[in-house]
Amino acid sequence: MKSGDKLVWIIYDIVDNKTRTKIARACKNKGLYRVQKSAFLGTLNKNQIDELKIICKDMINPEKDSVYIFPMCEDDFKSVILLGQAFDEDLVSNEVKALLV
Repeated sequence: MKSGDKLVWIIYDIVDNKTRTKIARACKNKGLYRVQKSAFLGTLNKNQIDELKIICKDMINPEKDSVYIFPMCEDDFKSVILLGQAFDEDLVSNEVKALLV
């Protein structure tokens, strides 16, 4: 992880399929990894977080949709408790799994 980068969770609930696909694409384009169908994880710097916030804000319907952007420090991330099928094994890359070790 580069200096100034933060681990970031992006979790969303989007009603419209087209909008949901665009939000997922924006997350992937920022280099985030899909860990569940509506959840992404990765490292971003402050500018990238701000850019993603603007992209999402412009795309969603604020009366029906929600997007959560959770930046966290590495120590907090390492204290995350995962229960059951915490990640969709078909979606999670080895790079994400390495963050959890």
